[in-house]
Amino acid sequence: MVIFIQLNNRQETILQIVKNEGPITGEHIAEKLSLTRATLRPDLAILTMAGYLDARPRVGYFYTGKTGSQLLTEKIRKIKVDEYKSIPVVVQENASVYDAICSMFLEDVGTLFVVNELAHLVGVLSRKDLLRAALGKQNLESIPVTIIMTRMPNITVCQKDDLLIEVANQLIEKQIDALPIVKEVENGIEVVGRITKTNVTRALVDLAKDEII
Repeated sequence: MVIFIQLNNRQETILQIVKNEGPITGEHIAEKLSLTRATLRPDLAILTMAGYLDARPRVGYFYTGKTGSQLLTEKIRKIKVDEYKSIPVVVQENASVYDAICSMFLEDVGTLFVVNELAHLVGVLSRKDLLRAALGKQNLESIPVTIIMTRMPNITVCQKDDLLIEVANQLIEKQIDALPIVKEVENGIEVVGRITKTNVTRALVDLAKDEII
C-alpha cells in the first residue's frame, strides 16, 4: 500500500535516523529523539504505510530507498481502469445522425458507442464525426450513424483490469476523448464502461488529495 504525503519535520528526522542506522527498533528511535514509543507510533505508522519505511518483527525499521516521486509512480501504476470507469452511452446502429446528436447533447458526453441488435460494439462516434456530418447540409434524420462512425476493428478499446496510465497514454497518442471498456462475449465484444480524459483528471485530483490507497 502506497500513500504519497507531505512529511513533517519529525517524520523527516525519523527517516534520516533510519537511513543512517537502520535496521533500528522503535524504542531506539524514540530514545534518540527523547520521546516515548507511544508518541512516535503514529509517525512510524504513516512512514510505513507511505512506503518510506518497512518493518520486520524482532529486527526493526529499515529504509526502503524509495523517493517520494518513486512512491507516487508506483501508486499511479497500480490504478486500474475499473476504479474510474463511467457508464457508457450507446446508440443503436440503425439510429440516425440526428438521433446521435440528440443523445450526445442530452447525455453531455463527447463520445457515443454504436452497438448492434446483440448489444455488440460495432462503431464509435465522436463530436468531430457528428460536426462533420452536420456541416454537410444534409438531412441528418435520413443519414444512419453507420455511414460516419469509426468501425471495428479500427476502434481502440480497453478492459477493466488495464492500467489507467496505459489507457491515458492511448488517449493522448490517438488524440481521442474516450475509450470503451469492453468484455468478450460470444461472437463479439460488449461495452461495459468508458474511460475519458475527465476520468483520468479525477484520478489525478484524488492523488493530490491522498484519497487513493
